[in-house]
Amino acid sequence: MNWVIIVGGLILIVLLIIGVVVSSNSERAIVEERLSQYLDDEKPNGGGNDPQRAVITEWVSRRVEKTSFGDRIARDLARADLKFKVAEYFVLILVAMLLGGLVAWFFGNHHPVSALIGVVAGAFAPSIYVKGQQKKRLQKFNDQLSDVLNLMVNGLRAGYSTMQAMEAISKELPPPISDEFRRVVQEMQIGITMETALQNLLRRIPSEDLDFMITAINVQREVGGNLAEILDNISFTIRERVRIKGEVRVLTSQVRTSGSVLSLIPFGLTLILWFLNPEYLMSATQGGPLCTAAIICVVLGLIGSSYFIMMKIADIEV
Repeated sequence: MNWVIIVGGLILIVLLIIGVVVSSNSERAIVEERLSQYLDDEKPNGGGNDPQRAVITEWVSRRVEKTSFGDRIARDLARADLKFKVAEYFVLILVAMLLGGLVAWFFGNHHPVSALIGVVAGAFAPSIYVKGQQKKRLQKFNDQLSDVLNLMVNGLRAGYSTMQAMEAISKELPPPISDEFRRVVQEMQIGITMETALQNLLRRIPSEDLDFMITAINVQREVGGNLAEILDNISFTIRERVRIKGEVRVLTSQVRTSGSVLSLIPFGLTLILWFLNPEYLMSATQGGPLCTAAIICVVLGLIGSSYFIMMKIADIEV
Protein backbone atom coordinates (compact mmCIF):
# COMPACT_ATOMS: atom_id res chain seq x y z
CA MET A 1 0.00 0.00 0.00
CA ASN A 2 2.87 2.35 0.81
CA TRP A 3 4.40 1.69 -2.60
CA VAL A 4 1.10 2.50 -4.30
CA ILE A 5 0.85 5.81 -2.45
CA ILE A 6 4.46 6.76 -3.27
CA VAL A 7 4.26 5.86 -6.97
CA GLY A 8 0.86 7.53 -7.34
CA GLY A 9 2.11 10.72 -5.71
CA LEU A 10 5.20 10.82 -7.94
CA ILE A 11 3.08 10.33 -11.07
CA LEU A 12 0.80 13.19 -10.03
CA ILE A 13 3.79 15.46 -9.45
CA VAL A 14 5.23 14.59 -12.89
CA LEU A 15 1.89 15.26 -14.59
CA LEU A 16 1.52 18.55 -12.72
CA ILE A 17 4.98 19.74 -13.82
CA ILE A 18 4.36 18.77 -17.45
CA GLY A 19 0.92 20.42 -17.40
CA VAL A 20 2.24 23.70 -16.01
CA VAL A 21 5.08 23.78 -18.53
CA VAL A 22 2.97 22.94 -21.56
CA SER A 23 0.19 25.37 -20.58
CA SER A 24 2.47 28.43 -20.60
CA ASN A 25 2.35 29.03 -24.35
CA SER A 26 4.41 32.19 -24.90
CA GLU A 27 6.61 31.95 -28.00
CA ARG A 28 10.38 31.91 -27.69
CA ALA A 29 12.20 34.30 -30.00
CA ILE A 30 12.83 32.72 -33.43
CA VAL A 31 16.11 34.60 -33.78
CA GLU A 32 17.46 33.07 -30.57
CA GLU A 33 16.47 29.60 -31.74
CA ARG A 34 18.24 30.07 -35.08
CA LEU A 35 21.32 31.56 -33.44
CA SER A 36 21.71 28.51 -31.24
CA GLN A 37 22.35 26.42 -34.36
CA TYR A 38 25.44 28.52 -35.13
CA LEU A 39 26.64 29.42 -31.65
CA ASP A 40 26.39 26.09 -29.85
CA ASP A 41 29.96 24.84 -30.23
CA GLU A 42 29.31 21.78 -28.11
CA LYS A 43 26.55 20.35 -30.32
CA PRO A 44 27.80 17.78 -32.85
CA ASN A 45 26.47 17.60 -36.39
CA GLY A 46 23.39 15.48 -36.70
CA GLY A 47 22.75 15.57 -32.97
CA GLY A 48 19.03 15.31 -33.59
CA ASN A 49 19.42 11.71 -34.82
CA ASP A 50 20.99 10.41 -31.59
CA PRO A 51 19.36 6.98 -31.02
CA GLN A 52 20.13 7.15 -27.31
CA ARG A 53 17.87 10.14 -26.73
CA ALA A 54 14.73 9.18 -24.85
CA VAL A 55 11.34 9.71 -26.47
CA ILE A 56 10.03 11.67 -23.46
CA THR A 57 13.03 14.02 -23.66
CA GLU A 58 12.33 14.81 -27.32
CA TRP A 59 8.62 15.32 -26.61
CA VAL A 60 9.25 17.72 -23.76
CA SER A 61 12.02 19.52 -25.71
CA ARG A 62 9.70 20.40 -28.58
CA ARG A 63 7.21 21.99 -26.21
CA VAL A 64 9.08 23.33 -23.22
CA GLU A 65 11.69 25.29 -25.19
CA LYS A 66 8.90 27.37 -26.80
CA THR A 67 7.53 28.61 -23.48
CA SER A 68 8.59 31.55 -21.33
CA PHE A 69 9.18 29.16 -18.42
CA GLY A 70 11.44 26.99 -20.57
CA ASP A 71 13.26 30.08 -21.82
CA ARG A 72 13.92 31.14 -18.23
CA ILE A 73 15.28 27.70 -17.37
CA ALA A 74 17.50 27.78 -20.48
CA ARG A 75 18.82 31.19 -19.42
CA ASP A 76 19.62 29.90 -15.93
CA LEU A 77 21.44 26.89 -17.37
CA ALA A 78 23.41 29.15 -19.71
CA ARG A 79 24.38 31.41 -16.82
CA ALA A 80 25.63 28.36 -14.93
CA ASP A 81 27.47 27.09 -18.06
CA LEU A 82 25.75 23.70 -17.85
CA LYS A 83 25.42 21.82 -21.14
CA PHE A 84 21.85 20.67 -20.51
CA LYS A 85 18.76 21.18 -22.58
CA VAL A 86 15.63 22.28 -20.76
CA ALA A 87 13.99 18.88 -21.17
CA GLU A 88 17.10 17.10 -19.92
CA TYR A 89 17.11 19.37 -16.88
CA PHE A 90 13.51 18.40 -16.10
CA VAL A 91 14.40 14.73 -16.48
CA LEU A 92 17.26 15.29 -14.04
CA ILE A 93 14.82 16.82 -11.53
CA LEU A 94 12.44 13.87 -11.87
CA VAL A 95 15.27 11.37 -11.41
CA ALA A 96 16.48 13.26 -8.32
CA MET A 97 12.94 13.25 -6.91
CA LEU A 98 12.55 9.51 -7.48
CA LEU A 99 15.94 8.64 -6.01
CA GLY A 100 15.49 11.03 -3.10
CA GLY A 101 12.05 9.63 -2.32
CA LEU A 102 13.21 6.00 -2.48
CA VAL A 103 16.34 6.59 -0.39
CA ALA A 104 14.47 8.59 2.24
CA TRP A 105 11.66 6.00 2.33
CA PHE A 106 14.18 3.18 2.80
CA PHE A 107 16.10 4.91 5.61
CA GLY A 108 13.01 6.52 7.15
CA ASN A 109 11.35 3.38 8.51
CA HIS A 110 9.26 3.01 5.31
CA HIS A 111 7.16 6.00 6.34
CA PRO A 112 5.31 8.00 3.60
CA VAL A 113 6.39 11.30 5.20
CA SER A 114 10.02 10.23 4.82
CA ALA A 115 9.42 9.59 1.12
CA LEU A 116 7.81 13.01 0.79
CA ILE A 117 10.84 14.64 2.45
CA GLY A 118 13.12 12.87 -0.03
CA VAL A 119 10.98 13.93 -3.00
CA VAL A 120 11.01 17.58 -1.91
CA ALA A 121 14.77 17.50 -1.33
CA GLY A 122 15.33 15.91 -4.74
CA ALA A 123 13.14 18.54 -6.43
CA PHE A 124 15.17 21.43 -5.00
CA ALA A 125 18.66 19.86 -5.23
CA PRO A 126 19.28 20.56 -8.97
CA SER A 127 18.04 24.13 -8.63
CA ILE A 128 20.33 24.76 -5.66
CA TYR A 129 23.28 23.37 -7.62
CA VAL A 130 22.47 25.56 -10.65
CA LYS A 131 22.21 28.67 -8.47
CA GLY A 132 25.54 27.87 -6.85
CA GLN A 133 27.21 27.44 -10.25
CA GLN A 134 25.70 30.73 -11.42
CA LYS A 135 27.05 32.57 -8.41
CA LYS A 136 30.56 31.14 -8.80
CA ARG A 137 30.66 31.85 -12.53
CA LEU A 138 29.40 35.41 -12.06
CA GLN A 139 32.02 36.03 -9.37
CA LYS A 140 34.76 34.69 -11.65
CA PHE A 141 33.49 36.83 -14.53
CA ASN A 142 33.51 39.98 -12.39
CA ASP A 143 37.05 39.26 -11.21
CA GLN A 144 38.22 39.02 -14.84
CA LEU A 145 36.37 42.11 -16.07
CA SER A 146 39.16 44.57 -15.24
CA ASP A 147 41.58 42.46 -17.34
CA VAL A 148 39.05 42.60 -20.19
CA LEU A 149 38.96 46.37 -20.07
CA ASN A 150 42.75 46.65 -19.94
CA LEU A 151 43.15 44.38 -22.97
CA MET A 152 40.40 46.22 -24.82
CA VAL A 153 41.93 49.63 -24.06
CA ASN A 154 45.35 48.48 -25.28
CA GLY A 155 43.80 47.05 -28.46
CA LEU A 156 41.90 50.26 -29.22
CA ARG A 157 45.01 52.35 -28.68
CA ALA A 158 46.91 50.02 -31.01
CA GLY A 159 44.39 50.70 -33.78
CA TYR A 160 41.95 47.80 -33.36
CA SER A 161 38.26 48.27 -33.95
CA THR A 162 35.87 47.44 -31.11
CA MET A 163 35.00 44.10 -32.71
CA GLN A 164 38.67 43.21 -33.21
CA ALA A 165 39.38 44.07 -29.57
CA MET A 166 36.54 41.77 -28.47
CA GLU A 167 37.91 39.02 -30.71
CA ALA A 168 41.32 39.41 -29.04
CA ILE A 169 39.62 39.06 -25.65
CA SER A 170 37.95 35.82 -26.76
CA LYS A 171 41.34 34.39 -27.77
CA GLU A 172 43.66 35.69 -25.05
CA LEU A 173 41.71 35.43 -21.79
CA PRO A 174 40.59 32.26 -19.95
CA PRO A 175 36.96 31.12 -19.51
CA PRO A 176 34.30 32.11 -18.67
CA ILE A 177 34.97 35.56 -20.12
CA SER A 178 36.53 34.25 -23.34
CA ASP A 179 33.50 32.01 -24.02
CA GLU A 180 31.05 34.87 -23.59
CA PHE A 181 32.95 37.32 -25.79
CA ARG A 182 33.44 34.61 -28.43
CA ARG A 183 29.66 34.33 -28.58
CA VAL A 184 29.35 38.12 -28.90
CA VAL A 185 31.80 38.14 -31.83
CA GLN A 186 30.00 35.23 -33.52
CA GLU A 187 26.66 36.99 -33.17
CA MET A 188 28.04 40.13 -34.81
CA GLN A 189 29.62 38.04 -37.60
CA ILE A 190 26.22 36.62 -38.60
CA GLY A 191 24.57 40.05 -38.75
CA ILE A 192 23.46 40.90 -35.21
CA THR A 193 24.14 44.51 -34.25
CA MET A 194 26.75 45.20 -31.59
CA GLU A 195 24.17 46.75 -29.28
CA THR A 196 21.93 43.66 -29.45
CA ALA A 197 24.88 41.29 -29.03
CA LEU A 198 26.05 43.16 -25.94
CA GLN A 199 22.54 43.15 -24.50
CA ASN A 200 22.44 39.38 -25.03
CA LEU A 201 25.73 39.17 -23.15
CA LEU A 202 24.24 41.16 -20.27
CA ARG A 203 21.21 38.85 -20.29
CA ARG A 204 23.49 35.84 -19.83
CA ILE A 205 25.78 37.57 -17.30
CA PRO A 206 23.72 39.85 -15.00
CA SER A 207 26.70 41.88 -13.74
CA GLU A 208 26.45 45.50 -12.64
CA ASP A 209 30.03 46.19 -13.72
CA LEU A 210 29.35 44.66 -17.15
CA ASP A 211 26.24 46.82 -17.47
CA PHE A 212 28.41 49.86 -16.72
CA MET A 213 30.86 48.86 -19.47
CA ILE A 214 28.15 48.11 -22.08
CA THR A 215 26.40 51.41 -21.38
CA ALA A 216 29.67 53.29 -21.94
CA ILE A 217 30.27 51.48 -25.26
CA ASN A 218 26.72 52.17 -26.50
CA VAL A 219 26.84 55.84 -25.50
CA GLN A 220 30.23 56.29 -27.21
CA ARG A 221 28.87 54.73 -30.41
CA GLU A 222 25.99 57.21 -30.44
CA VAL A 223 27.71 60.47 -29.42
CA GLY A 224 31.37 59.73 -30.19
CA GLY A 225 34.43 60.26 -28.03
CA ASN A 226 37.61 58.49 -27.02
CA LEU A 227 36.42 54.99 -26.13
CA ALA A 228 39.88 53.90 -24.95
CA GLU A 229 40.03 56.70 -22.39
CA ILE A 230 36.46 56.03 -21.22
CA LEU A 231 37.13 52.33 -20.73
CA ASP A 232 40.43 53.09 -18.98
CA ASN A 233 38.57 55.17 -16.37
CA ILE A 234 35.91 52.47 -16.03
CA SER A 235 38.64 49.84 -15.60
CA PHE A 236 40.11 51.75 -12.66
CA THR A 237 36.68 52.09 -11.05
CA ILE A 238 35.83 48.40 -11.52
CA ARG A 239 39.25 47.30 -10.24
CA GLU A 240 38.77 49.30 -7.06
CA ARG A 241 35.24 47.95 -6.62
CA VAL A 242 36.48 44.39 -6.99
CA ARG A 243 39.22 45.03 -4.44
CA ILE A 244 36.84 46.58 -1.93
CA LYS A 245 34.23 43.85 -2.48
CA GLY A 246 36.88 41.23 -1.79
CA GLU A 247 37.85 42.92 1.47
CA VAL A 248 34.21 43.27 2.53
CA ARG A 249 33.53 39.63 1.62
CA VAL A 250 36.43 38.49 3.81
CA LEU A 251 35.40 40.68 6.75
CA THR A 252 31.75 39.56 6.61
CA SER A 253 32.36 35.88 5.83
CA GLN A 254 32.11 34.90 9.51
CA VAL A 255 28.72 36.57 9.91
CA ARG A 256 27.33 35.03 6.71
CA THR A 257 28.62 31.58 7.57
CA SER A 258 27.30 31.81 11.12
CA GLY A 259 23.88 32.91 9.90
CA SER A 260 23.64 30.07 7.38
CA VAL A 261 24.88 27.37 9.75
CA LEU A 262 22.79 28.48 12.71
CA SER A 263 19.68 28.65 10.53
CA LEU A 264 20.23 25.18 9.06
CA ILE A 265 21.01 23.46 12.40
CA PRO A 266 17.33 23.24 13.53
CA PHE A 267 16.24 21.74 10.21
CA GLY A 268 19.15 19.30 10.20
CA LEU A 269 18.43 18.15 13.76
CA THR A 270 14.75 17.76 12.94
CA LEU A 271 15.53 15.54 9.95
CA ILE A 272 18.00 13.46 11.97
CA LEU A 273 15.47 12.98 14.77
CA TRP A 274 12.78 12.06 12.26
CA PHE A 275 14.86 9.32 10.65
CA LEU A 276 16.10 8.04 14.01
CA ASN A 277 12.95 8.27 16.10
CA PRO A 278 9.83 9.57 14.30
CA GLU A 279 7.59 8.74 17.27
CA TYR A 280 9.48 11.33 19.36
CA LEU A 281 8.70 14.12 16.88
CA MET A 282 5.11 12.96 16.43
CA SER A 283 4.59 13.51 20.14
CA ALA A 284 4.65 17.25 19.44
CA THR A 285 1.30 16.88 17.65
CA GLN A 286 -0.49 15.56 20.72
CA GLY A 287 -1.63 19.06 21.66
CA GLY A 288 -3.86 19.23 18.61
CA PRO A 289 -3.47 20.72 15.13
CA LEU A 290 -3.78 24.32 16.37
CA CYS A 291 -0.98 23.91 18.90
CA THR A 292 1.21 22.12 16.33
CA ALA A 293 0.66 24.87 13.75
CA ALA A 294 1.49 27.54 16.35
CA ILE A 295 4.74 25.77 17.28
CA ILE A 296 5.78 25.45 13.64
CA CYS A 297 4.97 29.11 12.86
CA VAL A 298 6.88 30.39 15.90
CA VAL A 299 9.93 28.25 15.13
CA LEU A 300 10.00 29.20 11.44
CA GLY A 301 9.44 32.85 12.30
CA LEU A 302 12.32 32.96 14.78
CA ILE A 303 14.69 31.14 12.39
CA GLY A 304 13.71 33.31 9.41
CA SER A 305 13.97 36.60 11.31
CA SER A 306 17.37 35.73 12.77
CA TYR A 307 18.71 34.71 9.34
CA PHE A 308 17.35 37.90 7.77
CA ILE A 309 18.95 40.10 10.46
CA MET A 310 22.35 38.42 10.17
CA MET A 311 22.32 38.64 6.36
CA LYS A 312 21.36 42.32 6.58
CA ILE A 313 24.34 42.96 8.85
CA ALA A 314 26.65 41.28 6.33
CA ASP A 315 25.08 42.97 3.27
CA ILE A 316 27.33 45.97 2.59
CA GLU A 317 26.93 47.69 -0.77
CA VAL A 318 30.03 48.88 -2.57
